[in-house]
Amino acid sequence: MVKGTLLRLAAATVVAGFLLGPAAAGETKKPAGVVELFTSQGCSSCPPADAIFADLVKKQDIIALAYHVDYWDYLGWQDTLASPDNTERQYNYAKSFGAHAVYTPQAVINGRTHVSGSSRSDIAGALTRFDKAGQGMSVDIKVMRAGDSIVIDAGEGAGDEQGKVILVYYDPAHPVTIDRGENRGRTVIYWNAVTAIQTAGMWHGAAARYEFPASEIAKKGTGGCAVLLQSMSDKGLPGPILGAALIDGTTK
Repeated sequence: MVKGTLLRLAAATVVAGFLLGPAAAGETKKPAGVVELFTSQGCSSCPPADAIFADLVKKQDIIALAYHVDYWDYLGWQDTLASPDNTERQYNYAKSFGAHAVYTPQAVINGRTHVSGSSRSDIAGALTRFDKAGQGMSVDIKVMRAGDSIVIDAGEGAGDEQGKVILVYYDPAHPVTIDRGENRGRTVIYWNAVTAIQTAGMWHGAAARYEFPASEIAKKGTGGCAVLLQSMSDKGLPGPILGAALIDGTTK
């Protein structure tokens, strides 16, 4: 579905199964890529994309995040997982891509391009294309538990790369029964629904360390937390994701 122009539109995403034990800092492996799905419980085109996303979550080398957006709520069903922050992130991606509209289901790959979230082949193709072009996760991200803190180590970049370390909290899978709107009567299991987005700090291309309370994960997302090292434009718009890792919310 497509909704209006940039001044009238917005969006959302999901996180996948590359779960890291926060204690295993030196063993963190780079994921093959990051897939951000913008979806809505009120969008009749979204259930097939949600099913594809569920398969991505189960892969061990993909970080998959689901951002539920709220701009389809007027169709008769208020998305129970949507938030204005999720919608704002999709708007910002649209501006970054030079798009005049947002839509669902939309899959953003590595922060570099977008494809239909209901096209398994387009998602896989984009991930493969970026990997072959050296546009995957180029910066090491390692996480570890240190007492009551989670410590994130971001590696060194190439050239004049800069960006932000972003924490994306999410909930585990749970079913939602939709009583009204275009998907009335459906029960859909939603995976890795984003609950909060937080900037942990700036990254200026050199190796850097960031620390935050481990208790924040349980407060903001019971499934866990994705760490995204994302470049930003001069206007603060999201750019390519350079590195990523997952922190398992079940780790005590």
